Amino acid sequence: MRRLAQIVLLAALAAPAVIALHSEDVYASVVYVAPYTFEQTFGTALRLLRVDLGCKITEKDAENGYLLFDYTSPESGKDPRHGSIEVVRSPDGTRVSVQIPSLPQYHEQMIVDALARKLLAEHGEPPPHPRSPPPDVDGGAAGDAGS
Repeated sequence: MRRLAQIVLLAALAAPAVIALHSEDVYASVVYVAPYTFEQTFGTALRLLRVDLGCKITEKDAENGYLLFDYTSPESGKDPRHGSIEVVRSPDGTRVSVQIPSLPQYHEQMIVDALARKLLAEHGEPPPHPRSPPPDVDGGAAGDAGS
């Protein structure tokens, strides 16, 4: 009886993984950390999609940093594929996540690469990232020695 319970438990745990592996759409994304401001990155991403790539923007929210678009590639024929770009402020820059679930990942990578080139072309070299001051090695003991 115990052996049967182990088999049933194993099957129950493995079923979601098997279903996920056979899914038609893959929900991976390509992430890029842009050394530009949120506003620069979001505006440039919007222009890249609409003007350079000719994508139809189906929804945009600059305040929350996302764009939904229809992407057409030579592989997909005339059928538009739904995609999204998410732009998020982060301590190390501006994070950009591109997803086109129904196409191979290199389409997402192509958009990220084009965005990086366009940011550089439109805004020039990014400003240097502010460095934090070096940590106090002696823990402030040198200042206390004279007291």
